[in-house]
Order: sequence, then C-alpha cells, then structure tokens
Amino acid sequence: MSDTLYQLVYYSRNEVSGDEADFAAQVASILEASRRNNETVGITGALLFNGGVFAQVLEGPLDAVEATFERIQQDARHGDVSLLALEPIAQRSFGNWAMGFLGQSTANAERFARVGLAGGFDPAAFDGQKVHAILRDLAIEEETLAA
Repeated sequence: MSDTLYQLVYYSRNEVSGDEADFAAQVASILEASRRNNETVGITGALLFNGGVFAQVLEGPLDAVEATFERIQQDARHGDVSLLALEPIAQRSFGNWAMGFLGQSTANAERFARVGLAGGFDPAAFDGQKVHAILRDLAIEEETLAA
C-alpha cells in the first residue's frame, strides 16, 4: 500500500429541497456521516456551501479518496458533480478536519459572501487550486477564530 497522499477537489449543485431547516438537517447529516466515515479511512478535508453549490476538498490515500468521491457522485443530494482536480500532495491542508464545514463564522460568512458576490461564486469558473485556496484560507480563519 502506498503512503502517497492525494487531494481531490470537486463541486456539485445542491439538490436538497425544502426550507432552511430541512437544508440545515441535510447538511448536518452529510457532515456527521462524512466525519465518521472519513476518520475510519484516513480522509481529511473541507466542505463549503454557497449559493446552491457545494465545493469540497478531500485528501488522503488514493483508494479512500476515490471511494468517497464515488459515493458522493451516487448521492442524490449532489447534482452535476464535477471533478476539478485529483493529484498527489506532499502534505495535508486540512489535517485537523475529518470534514470541516467552512464559512459558518460570521466573519467568514461575510467574507465568502463578498467573494461569491464579486465572482458570482461558480466553482466551474475556478480550477482545483483556486477552490482549494479558498477553502484553505477559510479553514485557517475558522481555526484562528476558534482559538
């Protein structure tokens, strides 16, 4: 088994219907299952939701990352799943996060809202490195605010 780590970046369209409470419950369910499953197979990463779009970075062993991505593609809550990047990495960007949900803090929600408004946040317009950079920067800010 290889010790090489891989990073996968994708985006998908939100297919969760219902009101805000239904959406919050579905996201909580996604996060709970992701954290439980990811910890077991050595995956770390971060998830962001904005304007009907999920953007996510997964990092870990290739077989685990690919299996997780396959499950995401089969999940009816995700539509138009698009792979932006899959590449080997030297180290994890989200080593402390079995699956972080970013942009929840007031500061990051406001900051990301500005990014979204300025660029009409459409991950299809970004490459994997840009989406990764946005999530990494938000994670650093979340960790700083939590400390």
